[in-house]
Amino acid sequence: MKLKLLFLLVFLVSVPGIAQQTKTVTGTILDANDVPLPGAEVKVVGKEIFDVTNFDGEFTLNNVVVGDVFRVTFLGFQAQEFTISTANTFVINLQEDAGVLDEVVLIGYGTAKKRDLTGSIATVNAEEIEKTPTANIMQSLQGKVSGVQIVNAGSPGDSPTVRIRGVGTFGDATNVLYVVDGALYDNIDFLNTKDIKSVNILKDASSSAIYGVRAANGVVIIETKSGRLNQKVQFEYDGYTGIQRAQNVVKLANTEQFYTMAVESGSQADVNFIQNAIQRYGRSRINPNLPDVNTDWYREILRDGLMQNHSISASGGGEKVAYAVGANYTSQEGILDMKNEYERFNIRSKVDVDISDRFKAGVNTIFSNATKYAPENAAWFRAYFAVPLMPVIDELNTTSGPTRYSNAQVLGYRGTQNPFQDLAYNQNRLKIRKLLATMFLQYEIIDNKLDIKTTYSHDYSSLEERNVNLPYTLGNNFERRSSIRRANNNFSNQFWDNVLTYNDTYGDHDLTVMLGASFRDEASNTFSARGFDIAGIGLETSWYLDFADQDSFSNNVSEVGRRFYGMSYFGRVAYDFKDKYLLYATLRADGSSKFTLDPWGYFPSVGLGWVISDEEFLANNNFVDFLKLRASWGKLGNDNVAASAGSNTINVITTPIDNQPRPGLTATSVFSNNTWEVIEEKNFGLNLETFNNRLSIDADYYIRDTHDAILPVYIPIVNRSVDRNSGVIRNEGLELSANWNQQVNQDFRFRIGANFTTLKNEAIQIEDERGYIDSGTAEFRQRTTLGGPLLGFFGYERIGVYQNEQQISNDPIAVANSLVPGDLIYKDQNGDGVIDDADRVILGSFLPKYTYGGSIGMTYKAFEFSMDVFAQTGNKILNRKRGEIIFTQDTNMDADLAINRWHGEGTSNSYPSSAGLRKAWNQKLSDFWVEDGDFFRIQNVQVAYNIITDNLPHTRIYFTAEKPLSVFNYNGFNPEVPNGVDRQTYPVPAIYTLGVNLKF
Repeated sequence: MKLKLLFLLVFLVSVPGIAQQTKTVTGTILDANDVPLPGAEVKVVGKEIFDVTNFDGEFTLNNVVVGDVFRVTFLGFQAQEFTISTANTFVINLQEDAGVLDEVVLIGYGTAKKRDLTGSIATVNAEEIEKTPTANIMQSLQGKVSGVQIVNAGSPGDSPTVRIRGVGTFGDATNVLYVVDGALYDNIDFLNTKDIKSVNILKDASSSAIYGVRAANGVVIIETKSGRLNQKVQFEYDGYTGIQRAQNVVKLANTEQFYTMAVESGSQADVNFIQNAIQRYGRSRINPNLPDVNTDWYREILRDGLMQNHSISASGGGEKVAYAVGANYTSQEGILDMKNEYERFNIRSKVDVDISDRFKAGVNTIFSNATKYAPENAAWFRAYFAVPLMPVIDELNTTSGPTRYSNAQVLGYRGTQNPFQDLAYNQNRLKIRKLLATMFLQYEIIDNKLDIKTTYSHDYSSLEERNVNLPYTLGNNFERRSSIRRANNNFSNQFWDNVLTYNDTYGDHDLTVMLGASFRDEASNTFSARGFDIAGIGLETSWYLDFADQDSFSNNVSEVGRRFYGMSYFGRVAYDFKDKYLLYATLRADGSSKFTLDPWGYFPSVGLGWVISDEEFLANNNFVDFLKLRASWGKLGNDNVAASAGSNTINVITTPIDNQPRPGLTATSVFSNNTWEVIEEKNFGLNLETFNNRLSIDADYYIRDTHDAILPVYIPIVNRSVDRNSGVIRNEGLELSANWNQQVNQDFRFRIGANFTTLKNEAIQIEDERGYIDSGTAEFRQRTTLGGPLLGFFGYERIGVYQNEQQISNDPIAVANSLVPGDLIYKDQNGDGVIDDADRVILGSFLPKYTYGGSIGMTYKAFEFSMDVFAQTGNKILNRKRGEIIFTQDTNMDADLAINRWHGEGTSNSYPSSAGLRKAWNQKLSDFWVEDGDFFRIQNVQVAYNIITDNLPHTRIYFTAEKPLSVFNYNGFNPEVPNGVDRQTYPVPAIYTLGVNLKF
């Protein structure tokens, strides 16, 4: 009996041990169509046991016991819980959650579900951004978002021009605002594309208004990648290397074409110069009338540029701390054959800490160290004009040194022309260092209802410039002194935001109220000096001011500084009833030290939304899955303009008094006393999803007015222009985007997307007694007129070319101006029989009227393919490099002019003759010099292959062709010219890269 009791006691003690025996379970997470879901989180409830599914949706949980409960979560799907039983393998199909599928997007000082938005907000995910090999993420957005114009920059390290819904003001006031993890920036050249999680673009005033004065031209909100709590550490490496190559290289007139035009021009001097070249370089064996030289200067100054990019990161988290750290190195050679390159090294750290259940803190820091060797852009201009009958190196030019570069002056031409002196003897280095830090504390006052968050961010940047001009001679008594300019620029921008947010649900009512205050302090300082005649100039160790002639510093030393303050108070109410009637309203009061007359501005906005698809009359329909109508109105202030300023002017004049000349003085005071530019915008939109959510369509129509636009108003009494609030500029347009996504089967899925944008830019009010605002130069005039576009090209409309003497004699205008066949015919706009200033009209705008974007992507098993296209029409480009023949008539020109010139009756009705090109009549600014900027481009093509094995990390190998094909008629390297004036624009190259991505 005792033995039985002992056995029973041992059994009872051992049963719990048997029940608690640990085991390992595995499983696969799939969607409703049995497609694996990589990145799903699997966590045992109440224990430190978790995993994240791999590329095939597989997970493993170690040290679990029967009875444990694990929870599976994945964005866009319903979370599910499962109890561990005796089974060791799970196959789990998650169901889509319609509520979660409404994407959560970042808005000002918070987040919102996409279905609840009343404004116009576009989202671009990380995968789309990473496809573009670039050092600046904004270049990757070109053609992907309707209403957003991206003008690429070709030079390494340069930032693209970004415009959201047109241009409403002059100068630098057009910059958009970048918000990176809550911190505000004017430029994001420090960001690595692999660090980006998502980009949200706030396009309308209602969405942007919460950011106040910095947001007048739109807002780009960027969220970087973070770690997650209870996540195992994940490592990722991504690297690519590639080559950049100039495309659509402009063909310059060759020696034979140049000779023909010189003879036809009637200039005996130019013919003599060619004979000088023959004597110096010998005769061509093909054509003895030509010298034995045929230099294509664009080809000579171009090269292929190498680029590479390497990123490594680690992310993860425990119960209280989530982290993401990483480093990035990028380098890029320019396609201009000189010391022209960009190199950047970044270190990033992002840490979020749950101090307690209600108290959170976070620190995000980025250190960026970049070195940029800027191009000598004058080389593009010189290469265009350099005569082809001169070689790069002239061995006979013995007085040229250190290198025997050729000099057109020795042939008789006025200018030296050779661009290689700029490439070889100039060096422009910039060292760019940035330390960016953002810290926040957040406390939940009432659980899940009321919290307060304070955020401090500091952007400290330094820019060290060194411009060195080395000494050289080119012969013909041409000699340049050595010189050096050094400048130190320091920028310090600080922001402190405090935000109180309350949200709650009352039955069918959802309410979020936010109140906040923001302080900003922006300061900068620049010290510069220039010296000449550097001792030991051949050594880079001597490229300091101490080695320059100390007497040469006179009037070459300067220091300037500025500091502005701003204080803002803002509030927002977001309300919805039954999740289908939506209200969004904001009010912001902004104070700026820039405006002495009225430092405070008050800017409200309101948005309404109606989710029609939730109404009973659309219930159980078989077509509309989701339909929302939106309308918004808002105002924004803009202080991204010059501060109030002015000057006193004293002039000495002589006036006759009693018939005697008497000297005297006149004094005038001109002050701007500017106040806020105010952007007022109305937006109407809809969002539609249909065909079982496969097709989504977004549409917006907007009217965006800039009131009190600061324009350069002409003041007759002082004969100068002063910036003043003096006009209203309107931008109006329609934006459409459509996307189709479909999972065909487990192996194949595809997507197709397209977007379309219209833009009408015009001045609807100008407060200038002349009725217009002039800009540009007298020879290349741009004018803003009532009803016309901002900075429109202003000149004559060409209607043909005079073909014969009879046509000349029948036209009084031609007779009066002594014209000959081969001269241009201008339209007499007012019919008065005279061509004069009254016949000039607006020839077009640098802003495109229409832009188009498209994309296609597909995945088949381990293969991926994607292609993006982009096009724009309706914009004009002033081909100023061609137009400056008015200043330099004894130079070369492009082959298009040489081939299509008028050289006899019927040969051309668009181009003047060679002689005509040298006449003032044909050199007037007209649509001969202002060309169409329309183009179509294959923007990006990428092919990738994924390797998934147990013995290797998830490996993705990819090939990318960026801008491999551009089609256009403009006579330039590319029609992407930021301000529409092409004088020495750096070409945007095609880029071909091969890369690999590894995830551990």
